[in-house]
Amino acid sequence: MTKLHVFDMDGTLLRGAAVEEISRHLGCFDVATALEQAWRRGEFPDEALWWERVLGLWSTATELDFDEAFERAPWMQRVPEVFSDIATRGEHSVVISQSPLFIVKRLERWGVHMTFGTMVERGVQCHVNQLLQPEHKVEITRDLANKLGLSLSDCVAYGDSTSDVELFRELRRTVAVNATPATKALAATTYEGHDMWDAYQIGRQLLAQADDVGRRRDDA
Repeated sequence: MTKLHVFDMDGTLLRGAAVEEISRHLGCFDVATALEQAWRRGEFPDEALWWERVLGLWSTATELDFDEAFERAPWMQRVPEVFSDIATRGEHSVVISQSPLFIVKRLERWGVHMTFGTMVERGVQCHVNQLLQPEHKVEITRDLANKLGLSLSDCVAYGDSTSDVELFRELRRTVAVNATPATKALAATTYEGHDMWDAYQIGRQLLAQADDVGRRRDDA
């Protein structure tokens, strides 16, 4: 039986947030931070308008700029090795993030099988129904598991914050990676550090334990 590994990006695979790292690279970090603070104070009527303002900061950026920002961002160590090992085992990997899909999708270059993100683009009006919300992580994971002929017990999730809470409530195999207290409280286990390979090995242990329980039941 194969497995499905579900990864968050910001704060999990990436030691930070994509919006911050892109803005830092493009020289507009302070303005982006001010927009983030304004959002937290409730100064935007909806998230779609906030995204339009953020994307406006990147209006003159080229694809090369985004590539450089992606490569220079503070990623966890050995992320490509994790994706490669999953593929070698005949298993499946997916990254589901609230960051823009055009950034998240770059992880496919490192070997992740599937990516999902917020469907916003520069110069295009943003609508609320384009935004990936925490509950969508559950829906996407369930849909992928069904398509792959898997149960949720064959899935393991890696996350760090409020966007992962709904998924952590749904799955039993969960690894909180450098996570907030609320996420840790829901997780099956936790990891603190900068090496994604080590966090991934914890996820593998959870799956192996589940397989052992299943075999014992079959033998009983």
